[in-house]
Amino acid sequence: MSPFTGSASRTEEWRHLRLTLDSGVATVTLDRPDRLNALTFGAYADLRDLLPELARDGSVRALVLGGEGRGFCSGGDVDDIIGATLAMDTARLLDFNRMTGQTVRALRDCPFPVVAAVHGVAAGAGAVLALAADFRVADPTARFAFLFTRVGLSGGDMGAAYLLPRVVGLGHATRLLMLGEPVHAPEAERIGLISRLTEPGGAPAAARDLARRLAEGPALAHAQTKALLNAELDMPLAASLELDAATQALLMNSADYAEFHAAFTEKRPPVWRGR
Repeated sequence: MSPFTGSASRTEEWRHLRLTLDSGVATVTLDRPDRLNALTFGAYADLRDLLPELARDGSVRALVLGGEGRGFCSGGDVDDIIGATLAMDTARLLDFNRMTGQTVRALRDCPFPVVAAVHGVAAGAGAVLALAADFRVADPTARFAFLFTRVGLSGGDMGAAYLLPRVVGLGHATRLLMLGEPVHAPEAERIGLISRLTEPGGAPAAARDLARRLAEGPALAHAQTKALLNAELDMPLAASLELDAATQALLMNSADYAEFHAAFTEKRPPVWRGR
């Protein structure tokens, strides 16, 4: 995501989510607790547009994505989205489905780590948003359900068929996407869908702690690591090794790399500047 901006001004108010910024950590909260944070057209669009803005801002070094109330996100709103899509023509449906994919791509392309704080239900599109994060921190109430086949649609929605096998393996992904059965926290941790399982109610705090740790680290190194993880998923080994070599040569010219050596020599913690 380019840091260069055109004439458009920064968005001052996001109507479909809640945003806070603190010491390099952005916290994005889905805020429809009465509907288990079900997504609307506006919520998708706000997420799609917010992430590039934060990337261009340059001060954000990690992001926490969470949900208000009893759950993370119950997916697309049955009335506001599913009901509305029944009246759309193919061109309009394609626009909508491309937008949901752009939201996932924004999560994957933003140059800072994204930590999903999951409690309660993460279903349908909510499960994919958590899946698209770099880390999933969850408490024992968390349950993931990729429900798309349950409503008569392909389980490969919003990039799920691309991302899920790479996180949990093809066998588990096939079961989860075909059957749409819920996966509760203990099994989700066992198959690698959860990065860290916390005590009850502990996911938000643990996610913030992890995001703060990431934000205090070498931002340029984190950004390039995320970029390589994305790029090398489909590369042959020779191309991956060449990309790794070019990236390391670039980072060896960075101020952070020189700062590590100076800090090591002076026996002090490094002061990372993301440059």
